[in-house]
Amino acid sequence: MDVQHALESHPSINGMCDYVGISRSGYYQREKRHNHQSPRKLRKKFIQGEIKAIWLKSLCIYGAGKITQELRSKGYKIAERTVGKYMRELGIHAVYLTPWTTTTRNSKFDKQLINILDEQFNPLRPNAVWCIDTTYIPVHDGFVYLTSIMDLYSRRIIGWDLSETLEVSNVIPLIEKTKHSRHISKPLIMHSDRGSQFTSEAYNQVTANMTLSYSKKAYPWDNACIESFHALIKREWINRFKIHSYSEAKRLVFQYIETFYNTVRIHSHCGFKSPKQLEDEYQTQIQNLVVA
Repeated sequence: MDVQHALESHPSINGMCDYVGISRSGYYQREKRHNHQSPRKLRKKFIQGEIKAIWLKSLCIYGAGKITQELRSKGYKIAERTVGKYMRELGIHAVYLTPWTTTTRNSKFDKQLINILDEQFNPLRPNAVWCIDTTYIPVHDGFVYLTSIMDLYSRRIIGWDLSETLEVSNVIPLIEKTKHSRHISKPLIMHSDRGSQFTSEAYNQVTANMTLSYSKKAYPWDNACIESFHALIKREWINRFKIHSYSEAKRLVFQYIETFYNTVRIHSHCGFKSPKQLEDEYQTQIQNLVVA
């Protein structure tokens, strides 16, 4: 019997073992070693699947640190170094690009602009301190401008607007809408840099019931939280794309803020919870105190 005839006639395991000169027991032992996976290998394969799922859910933004926190929140005991190793084996990594540097103009009324916040970035409740800032996003034929309002308690973006100019008329309705959505009944601090939108008469009118705070001249750390967010949205998301239009930029900003940053992205300031989750837990605690 030649090899071709043996293959065509579908010989038995015994027949093939005899033909190649190995024992049947040796064949089965080799098959068992080849197909059997140890519990350790199975666990590794499963964990790698979890890692990739978390990475994809994060829009490919999370690195080993945040993925480790997510795994631990699910009950897995795993070191960040191990997660990093598994990510390298999977060929995945945190995706981000360096953002453009922004600048802020100074007001001629510098001496009247007082820094009340003074880098106190951790208020004890929501709606105690808001920060507002504007940054630019390059598009095919120029720039569009993102103005965001952050609640410092949770680092949540509670209002945002994308406009094609830096006119203060774009900021006023944003503040009005944010006050309405947050049901503001108590005075709060509104902190900003010294940009022309935030030192105008119209801005002073719309924030008349607020205490205005301004960063010191040439001292960007005073508004670090909101500026850090604007660097983050560019580094983690916007800079991946060649944006051709205002509508495309608005879609990308909405996707990042509303479907990821506020509701999904874990934040070390929030105890590795999302900003929305931290605020929800605060409201639950207040309701429990009222009931008690």
